[in-house]
Amino acid sequence: MKKKWNVAVMSVILAASMAAGGCGGSAAPAGTSAAPAGSAAASSGAGEGAKEDPASAQEVVTIQIGFENTTEEPIGKAVEKWAELLEAESNGTMKLQLFPNSALGSKSELIDQMIMGENIITIADGAFYADYGVPDLGILYGPFFFDNWDEVWKLIDSDWYKAECGKLADKGLTVLASNWMYGERELMTKTKVVTPADIKGQKIRLANSQIYVEGFNALGATAVPMALGDVYTSLQNGTLDGVENPLSTLYGQSFQEVSKNILMTGHILNFTTWCIGTDYLNTLTQEQQELLFRTGEEAGLYNNELQDAAKDDYYKLLEEAGVTFTELTDEERALWKEASLSFYEKGSQFGWSDGLYDTVKTAIQ
Repeated sequence: MKKKWNVAVMSVILAASMAAGGCGGSAAPAGTSAAPAGSAAASSGAGEGAKEDPASAQEVVTIQIGFENTTEEPIGKAVEKWAELLEAESNGTMKLQLFPNSALGSKSELIDQMIMGENIITIADGAFYADYGVPDLGILYGPFFFDNWDEVWKLIDSDWYKAECGKLADKGLTVLASNWMYGERELMTKTKVVTPADIKGQKIRLANSQIYVEGFNALGATAVPMALGDVYTSLQNGTLDGVENPLSTLYGQSFQEVSKNILMTGHILNFTTWCIGTDYLNTLTQEQQELLFRTGEEAGLYNNELQDAAKDDYYKLLEEAGVTFTELTDEERALWKEASLSFYEKGSQFGWSDGLYDTVKTAIQ
């Protein structure tokens, strides 16, 4: 079951959850992410670094939002929706300036700038946050960790997740929204693969994150960190043998023109988050901060509706473009899950807490 909520009700609940603190808030529905404990907008610190009188601030606050996707993809359209909502609900005093297609820089570059106080929002997930001081969040993006979306949403609403978001805010990054579905990540290759043995040694593009890279290395591939914008040419010239991402992104990047096989692994049930530098967030008024949280959540609802509607459409579009789809049998999926276990045995290498795998699995039961 994918998360969908009534926006009006969600907004009221979100306001209450901000007062309660925590990433997602104990009063919020599963999958929402209000101000994390320790962040600028949490009740214990909301507005501590903010201006006192938001109504008197008439200057237009412009925040840059950089992301890898195109504006034709569901997530890109939802970012446009976010910009519309923020401008409307702030009466034109707050605006998002969009930079799709990595036009503002790579994710790592943007996060580094955000920590230094720049006025930037970007899309990220636990695999990246693991590299920025909160290693335990990385486990959520290991291969074949979740069996279904219900587990994802239950995890996001857990005390464990809220506490981890609080740690991240203390490191300089505040999560604005966690309820954005990115999709099931599938494996697209130039030659057909079905089992982990088939992928052994193949060069597969992964985002530049230790978690993603080591996760696919554990499955037998040769992971190649690379910006998404460079993948098309690399598939075309043979530098890469494959790439993984949700169907919407694979199609949006036109990879079907240079790679014709997709294995429906669903190896990561990928929810994603939008984050902002905590120091920059503290330069905004409390009202402005709350507008960012609320409109980010509202746009997340819109994104999830688009993702639901688009999945079948992208499947058909890719099929019409000559892509061959392969579905895993239960036995074949078991082989992939077994291969993935070696990744979770490397917890100390990633700086994970002792017993983390069992801790998180318990949280989603």
